Amino acid sequence: MSRKSKSIEDTRNMFKKMTTKATDSKSKHQFLVSGHKFNVDTFYSPHKAVGSGAYGVVCATIDNRYNRKVAIKKCSNAFEDIIDGKRILREVRLLQAFDHENICPLLDMIPPTDPHKFTDVYIVLNYMESDLHKIIYSRNKLTDEHYQYFVYQILRGLKYLHSKKVIHRDLKPSNLLVNSNCDLKICDFGLARGLDWKTELTEYVVTRWYRAPEIMCSHQDYNEKIDMWSVGTILAEMIRGKPLFAGDHYIHQLNLIFELIGTPNLKDDLECVSNVKALKYIQKLSPKTTKSFEKYFGGCHGATPDAIDLLKKLLRFNPNKRISVDEALEHPYFRALHSEKNKQSADAVCEKEVSYDWEFKCKTKKGLKQQMYKACVEVRAESQAKWIEHQKNASKQDKNIKNEH
Repeated sequence: MSRKSKSIEDTRNMFKKMTTKATDSKSKHQFLVSGHKFNVDTFYSPHKAVGSGAYGVVCATIDNRYNRKVAIKKCSNAFEDIIDGKRILREVRLLQAFDHENICPLLDMIPPTDPHKFTDVYIVLNYMESDLHKIIYSRNKLTDEHYQYFVYQILRGLKYLHSKKVIHRDLKPSNLLVNSNCDLKICDFGLARGLDWKTELTEYVVTRWYRAPEIMCSHQDYNEKIDMWSVGTILAEMIRGKPLFAGDHYIHQLNLIFELIGTPNLKDDLECVSNVKALKYIQKLSPKTTKSFEKYFGGCHGATPDAIDLLKKLLRFNPNKRISVDEALEHPYFRALHSEKNKQSADAVCEKEVSYDWEFKCKTKKGLKQQMYKACVEVRAESQAKWIEHQKNASKQDKNIKNEH
């Protein structure tokens, strides 16, 4: 047997040993959530349906081992479309590397009983009570303190991502999970990409309303500043109570942007426009001046001078002139949040290696399924290791309590 064949066989045997217990059908049970059948481990008890969409169905469940609520996302028929399947796997692989309080953690995955015949993928995530979209459009009145704290947490999470040269590419209120105590976590990393990964970036990212102009004007020439633009649109939406740029198509989107921030400076700002069609379109436009942010966001909307100043720096057409995440965190708008504890979280960087090698092995549905199964097994092994450690710590605490008495 060659060295390569032996390595593959050793890996296969390792996964078999690791998942013998986890994939036993006897250790699972089934229940229905919004008409969708869930087949999960018996220590997960159904609580209530959370939501559904193109991504699948989410069910709030109780993890009876820890007596905690978690969210299980079921991605049905995950391998029908390779691009969609890769997005699921990309989110899993990125979340495996991330560990930050403002990023929704990956807690577990449920390995299939048969590694060759499974079609659905189950991802176990931290349960959060709501999302920012629901909060903005609820009856709850948001204050400037809310805006500060929500945006500050988004920026802390982004700094962590950007420290590993990962861009989210789909920041929007519905991808920002929120609890009743206003804690916020960024979720949905299916469209995230690493800037170090040698592949072409694409224009078709980010929900249109939150899309930075350089995505539409430059196709592949963009960086982490696209996330900063999205932060600006999210802050503006909280202040005004409606989306800032609700374009019907990308030309309409650009026109709405220019109505607020003015047309680009032909001398300084068009350097970032590499799309020939977009460049010709912009050059033919009648010049427009920037609207008064003080009138547009102040007045009856009540934005403070510091909030308005931050918006001006976030909503710059030229990404080279747009504020960075480090600069934004130091902005006076967040002066009240600059405690030592918050500073530690804001300064946290991603220390784990983020690998994209798996992408090259997912050119076929078979390859994608193999890589997904491998990820399921690895994540389950990590989850089981944490559970064992939790039991050990609980046992030590019990002994200490007995000794004290």
